[in-house]
Order: sequence, then structure tokens, then C-alpha cells
Amino acid sequence: MLKKFISYYKPYKKMFFLDMLASLFIAIIGMGYPILTNIILEDYAPKKDQRMILILGACLLLCYALRMMLRYFVQYYGHVIGVKMQSDMRKDMFIKLQKLPFSYYDEHETGKIMSRMTNDLMDVSELAHHGPENLFICGISIILSFSYLLILEYRFALILLCCVPFLIIVSLVFRKKMRNAFAETRKSVAVINSSLESSITGIRVTKAFTNQEEELKKFEVGNKDFVKHRSIAYKAMGEFFSSTTFITDLFNVVILVCGALLYANDPINFPLSKYITFVISINLFINPLTTLINFVEQYQNGVTGFKRFLEIIEEKEEIDSCDSICLDEIAGMIEFKNVSFEYETTKDVLSDVSFSIEKGKKIALVGPSGGGKTTICHLIPNFYQVSSGNIYIDGKDINKIKFESLRKNIGIVQQDVFLFNGTIKENILYGKLDASLNEVIEAAKKARIHDYIIGLENGYDTIVGERGVKLSGGQKQRLSIARVFLKNPAILILDEATSALDTITEEMIQEALDELSKDRTTIVVAHRLSTIKNADEIFVVIGGKLVEKGCHDDLLKIDGHYSKLYKRQYK
Repeated sequence: MLKKFISYYKPYKKMFFLDMLASLFIAIIGMGYPILTNIILEDYAPKKDQRMILILGACLLLCYALRMMLRYFVQYYGHVIGVKMQSDMRKDMFIKLQKLPFSYYDEHETGKIMSRMTNDLMDVSELAHHGPENLFICGISIILSFSYLLILEYRFALILLCCVPFLIIVSLVFRKKMRNAFAETRKSVAVINSSLESSITGIRVTKAFTNQEEELKKFEVGNKDFVKHRSIAYKAMGEFFSSTTFITDLFNVVILVCGALLYANDPINFPLSKYITFVISINLFINPLTTLINFVEQYQNGVTGFKRFLEIIEEKEEIDSCDSICLDEIAGMIEFKNVSFEYETTKDVLSDVSFSIEKGKKIALVGPSGGGKTTICHLIPNFYQVSSGNIYIDGKDINKIKFESLRKNIGIVQQDVFLFNGTIKENILYGKLDASLNEVIEAAKKARIHDYIIGLENGYDTIVGERGVKLSGGQKQRLSIARVFLKNPAILILDEATSALDTITEEMIQEALDELSKDRTTIVVAHRLSTIKNADEIFVVIGGKLVEKGCHDDLLKIDGHYSKLYKRQYK
């Protein structure tokens, strides 16, 4: 983990080196005050040499002015390094999320993923800046100050050193407890974010059903859990800091008592000036120790955040096999050969399914909900790996075809249309990012939505809102169809594309879909059997098995499952 964390410093190693160099000078300049205090009290104050006292004071002031500029450099550029590292990690996480399979998103909530990308990486950024700086400055300060204390009065320095193990022991005892407590806090924050994301996304449903109180109850579950875990974390933190502060206070008591005894018994060899200097100098030793102690909380937050970041980075992603090929064009032949599939939580979704679809044919999948129709549609673009069996496109196993090459030749129109919060033009262009405006307009015309678009005040530059909230269901559906027209795929999948629309809108969209289906291998999932009467072949899928197949008229004659479905729908 440490090696991975350090790797993010490499692009900024020059700036990091300057940051550490500035930190070194800050630590060295910090030694100036006690040294000059000792010189003034022992050499120039007794001689009443006011000139040298003023000169040394001016030198110390100049050093402090230099330290001010160095602190500015460290604060500004150190944080810039941290932010840039955070940006790099966020980019790596985003790239990783794009490569993860559908199954990952089935098991992980959006809000929790967002929490890792925002809150966790913010703490990692703070650790990236303050970690090396605190360790370096404090480490140098402790070494220099202790060396000076040895020179000044070795007996005091050794007494001080004897107290340090107590501080280390206390820190180690409470450190693990704090780490575990803050890890649980992270999880509770992710739960809150997930609940919040769900509630905000579904706010219209909440208002429609006047269920604000219910949403508040669900939110409060995570909120109270957060308070509980945060309270435990703060208890551990309180125990840690109160104990370590007591040890540092013990340092002062020991030095006060021992110094007073030495001065009282041997004022010649241990004059008051040396005692005052030592008391001042001890803070140079204690303060960096205290800083390191206080740094433990930030360290715990940063390490916990980085571990959660690595959990995503180390997830198994979709990777093309070493012998996979790239298909420039796909004819559209599809074959399922003894395909079985199950999700992690749902077994026997598909069982030994076999069928073939010729190029340019239109196939319909019908059957009760949960039968496996949509799963078949998800397996064709290789969104999920089959449990057993094989799927072939143009005679080639889809596991031997590069993901990008396969999916760019498959167009999908679903019932639940997703539109990005951008313009109408940008959403249509998603089908082909380098398309011209004329191509976009032509696709919109084919999707029967061009006339509506040009009637808007901003035309194709109209913002559709989050998830297309400013458009009706039919308008969103036609935009998604325009997107597929622009993509121009060889294989088309229509998954309940019109089931949520009114009759008039459905007829309009069905015309667009019929045009879209021309000369393409088309798979239609439909509950309204009237929309698939003219399909070349109809597959009846029940309980994960292909139980019947044939054209509409032949299946009615069989008087089997399809016939019962048809009669039930139109009795």
C-alpha cells in the first residue's frame, strides 16, 4: 500500500523536494530562539552589551521573516501537491469504474461509490500534504532539539528521554482502537450518502406518494448509525489525546522539579540562565512530539480513505483476452449454445438455452417477468460472463471479441431511458461523438422528434435536465432512438422500449423502431404481444428456459404457452 501511495508523488517530485527543503529550513530556524536566548543570557546580558543584544534580536527577527515566507511556500505548494495527487487518484478511480463489469454495480450503491471518490480522497489529499511535512519537520526538530539539550545539560536530556517510552506505549495502545473506530465511521458516511442519493433521485416519487416521513425515517437510520460510530471514534480519540497530553505535561513537571533541585544544590555549575534556556528549549522537543501525536487522527483518516480507494482500484475489471480480435463490421448472426447463467444472489436465471438468429431477422422474446428475457439481452453485449455454454456472433465466441469492438456494433433501446444532463444535441451525439450536425438532425428526423426539437426556444441546444427530467417519457424515448440511429449498429436490442407509453405515442415510436430495425438483426423484448406479431420468430422464455419458438400464427396453432399468454392479454 505504501509503495502505491508513494507512486502518486512521482509526477511532482521536484515540487515535493522543494517543499521538504523548505520544511528543513523551517526546523533549523526554529532552533534559533533558544540558542540565541542562551547566548544573550550567558554572554551579553551580564556584560550589559545592549548593542549585541539588539543585533542578535534583529538577526532572529530576520530569520523569523524568512521562516514566514518558507511557511507560506510549504502551506501553498504542499497543498497544491496534495490536491494534484487527489486529482490523479480520482481520475484513476473514474477510469477504473468505467472498466468494471455490470456485476460490480449490481452489488455496490452509487452513493457509497461517490463517498469514496469525494470524502475519502479529500482525507487522502490532506495526508499526502501534511504527512511528509509533519514527519520531516517534526523528525528534524526532535533530533536537533534533543542534540542541543544534550549539549546544554545532558542530565536533563536523559531524564526527558526516559519519559518518551511512556508516550510511545500510550500511543500504540490507543492507535489501533482509533483506526478501527474511524474505519466504521467511513462506512456510516457512505450509507448516508447512499440514502441521500436515493432519496434525491426519487424525490418526485416521494412527493407523489406524500412519503416524506418515510424517507426521513430511512435517512435517520444511517444518520443515527453515523452518530453512534462517530461517538465511538471520538471516545477513542479523547482517550488517546488526554493520555498523551498527560505524558507531555509530565515532561514539564519532571523538568521543573529536577531543574529547581539542581539549581538549588549547585547554582554555580547550573546557573539560572541555563535553567531558563533549558525550559525554553524543551518546548522545541515537546511541540513536534505533540504535533506527531495530533497527526495520528489525520493519519488514520488518510490511511482508511486510501485503503477504501485501493479496494476499488484492485477490483477485477473487464479485460479483453490476450487472443481477442477486433471486428470492424458485424453481419449480425447470433447463436446461443447451451447457455446457463446465474447472478451471485439469484440462481438458475438461464438454464441450457440454445437458439440461433440469422442476419437481419427480427426475433421477439416473450414470457412472464423474471423469466430471463432481459438477461439474454445483457449477455449478447457480454455485460455478464455466462456460467456455462457459449454465445457466438458471426460464428465467433464473444469472449474472443474485444469488448469495444463488440459493443459498438450493438444498439440498445430500453424502457428506462437514461439521458445526461446536457443538451439534446449532446445526448444524441452520444451514439457517435464525431457526427456532424446534419447527421444529428437526420437521426432526429428518423426518430420522429426533429419537429418537436426545432419548436423549442433553443432547439438542439436545449438542456434536458438531470436524467432528462424536462422531457416527457415519449420524448426521452425518441431521443434514445435517435442516438441509436446515429450509432447505426448491426444488432439492435429493444428491451420493453414502448411498454411505458400511451397508445398514440407508442404508435409514433413504433414507426421509428420499425424503420430502425430495417436490415438489422433485431431482438425485441415485449409484453404487449400486438407489437411483435410480425416478428420472424418468437421465443417464449419461462423460468430461464426456452420453452417454445416459432412465428405468431404457428405458436397460436400449437395452443401452448404463447397461445395462453395471447388469449389472456386479449380475452
